[in-house]
Amino acid sequence: MAKLDVRNLGDYIREQRNSAQISLRQLAKSAGVSNPYLSQIERGLRKPSAEILQQIAKALRISAEALYVQAGILDERYGDSDVPSAVLGDQALTERQKQVLLEIYESFRRENDESPAAATEPTPASAPAPDAAAAPAAKKRARPSKSTTAG
Repeated sequence: MAKLDVRNLGDYIREQRNSAQISLRQLAKSAGVSNPYLSQIERGLRKPSAEILQQIAKALRISAEALYVQAGILDERYGDSDVPSAVLGDQALTERQKQVLLEIYESFRRENDESPAAATEPTPASAPAPDAAAAPAAKKRARPSKSTTAG
């Protein structure tokens, strides 16, 4: 387990709070902590417990796991994958969207860890996908033609 980096954690929480446009007081109230305590966490002066981090994550609507990783409490469990860092670093996504994507990604990883044979079994070549030949034709019919639209 990595050492808790309270300074970077505080900066990260402040950054998330600011991007969510939530005041320190609003976040403190939502997380169930005092204003001074949250301020000390953001300034890197206090080391919050995992429970407090979970409350802060919930109030910010971000993944508690993301906060734990940021704090150095949890090691990132994605091996050599850069998917989580790409998702977390994407400025075009909201925090809620990032959280949902990471949760879906993690559920797929867990599913594959539980059933490694299912993840590595190739699809039989002799079994074509249902309606494989009909799919392109259906797609073509469903698309409106530009020449038929009145403008």
